[in-house]
Amino acid sequence: MVITYRAQPGQGARALHELRALVADVVALEKDCLGIRLHRDPADDTHILLYEQWSSREAYVGPHMQTPHIGAFMGRAREFLSGPPTIAFWQLDDGSALAS
Repeated sequence: MVITYRAQPGQGARALHELRALVADVVALEKDCLGIRLHRDPADDTHILLYEQWSSREAYVGPHMQTPHIGAFMGRAREFLSGPPTIAFWQLDDGSALAS
């Protein structure tokens, strides 16, 4: 998955702080999360990207979205984010889909 966020002007540092804390909770508490990497745009501190790996799309959209830490983050997000994130689901292409 690729998730992009836009922080409100002047809130880039807080957005990074909040997302780092969220990532730590998700990685520590959710077995279906296989890893998360946080990236920031060096030219624009309001542009943040998360690259996440999950056991399945269903694990992300189901149980993950119901966790207390996601709910708490979403409750605070209006204070520092400019809107909801853009979420894109990607699948690893190992070439097997093209084999016939």
